[in-house]
Amino acid sequence: MAYREKIAWMSLVGMAATLGLYFVWVRVAGDETAPLPNLGMMGAYAVAAVAWAAFYLLGGLALRLKDPAEARARPDERDIAIDRRSTQVAYFVLMGLMLYVGGFKPFQSQGWEIVNAAIASVVIAEVVRCIVAVLSYRRSAA
Repeated sequence: MAYREKIAWMSLVGMAATLGLYFVWVRVAGDETAPLPNLGMMGAYAVAAVAWAAFYLLGGLALRLKDPAEARARPDERDIAIDRRSTQVAYFVLMGLMLYVGGFKPFQSQGWEIVNAAIASVVIAEVVRCIVAVLSYRRSAA
């Protein structure tokens, strides 16, 4: 498995384990309708974001220590093409979702409902980017 594919997998697992749990908590126990600044919601998001960053940094460090030569290798044409394609797809997903959040959501909701929709848009776009990268590496490996 290529180093950059491992990074994409690690990012997917980290987002599912941290930000995924945050969105489950929001639906089950969060109070998105409380007046701003809902510090409980902000604190929960801060914990999830810090946990994801720690997971990503520690996972990246572990991958780097496991195979330092592969981590230092410059991306080849395939890596660059996969990154370009996955970023392009994720960009269009992000733009579509943010048009929804900015153009439609303010007329039906307020406060943390809009904030969580924006956060979810970014997370979904990043998940799409990682999935496209993983699928591209899998397809080229076959």
